[in-house]
Amino acid sequence: MVTAVIFAGGVGARMKSVETPKQFLEVDGKPIIIRTLENFQYHSGVDNIVISCLADWIDTLWEKIKQYNITKVLKVVPGGANGHGSIHNGLVAAQEYAKNDDDIVLICDGVRPLLSEELITNCIATAKKYETAVPVTKSIDSVLESKDGETCNHSLPRGEMFITQAPQGYTMRKIMWAHDEAEKRGITNPISSSELLIELGEKVQIFIGDRDNIKVTTPEDMRFLRAYYYYRRYENFAREELAYGL
Repeated sequence: MVTAVIFAGGVGARMKSVETPKQFLEVDGKPIIIRTLENFQYHSGVDNIVISCLADWIDTLWEKIKQYNITKVLKVVPGGANGHGSIHNGLVAAQEYAKNDDDIVLICDGVRPLLSEELITNCIATAKKYETAVPVTKSIDSVLESKDGETCNHSLPRGEMFITQAPQGYTMRKIMWAHDEAEKRGITNPISSSELLIELGEKVQIFIGDRDNIKVTTPEDMRFLRAYYYYRRYENFAREELAYGL
C-alpha cells in the first residue's frame, strides 16, 4: 500500500498572506492544496491520502476535498507545532491504515502543485527498493557557507550540492523508527524527514527530481505559478487554433 501524507499545517508567514494560509490561496481558479492533492489522487500507484492541516481550516479543507472530488483522502488531522510535528501527526494517522511495515509513505508539503506523475512513480519505486527516496536537483549556483550571515570564507563544491524536494518516500518501518528515535533523543524540529534520518546517522537514497516541482513559499513563487498556468492556457488555446485552422 502507498499512502501520501500531506502536511499543510503552516500559516505561510513568508508568503505575507495575512488572512489566508498559502495552501488555500487560489491559482487559476483552484486552491494550491487541491492542485497538490490532485497529483496523488490521479496517480494509479497511490492508494490513500492522509492530511495534517491547520486546525481552524480543517472544515474548509473537507469542503474543498468534496467540491473537487478528492476521493482518496481517508483522514484529516490537526497539524503540529511545526513541520515535523505536522508530519508526525499525519504518520500516526496513516499507520492506522497500514497493512505492514513495508508499506510506502510519501511525505509531501501541501504547496507543490506542479508535481509530475513521473516523479511520484520514481519516488515509489526508489522507496520500495531502498526504504528511502529523496528527490533532488543539482545545484546550478555557487554555494557559500556563512556562520553569521554577513561574512564568508568558505565555499562548497557546487558539483556535490543538491537541493531536496518532495515527496520523500519511506517504508512505514523506516520513517516511524526515525520519529521514535527523534522523540527519544529530543530532536523536535528537523527541517525535513531526510535531514532527520541523516541526523540519526542514516543514509538516504536520492534520485533526480524535477526543477518545475517548486514549493510555493514566497510571493515570487506565486508569480511564477500564475505565469505557468497562464502560459499553459495560452499554449492550449494556440493548439486549438491550429487544430481548427484559425
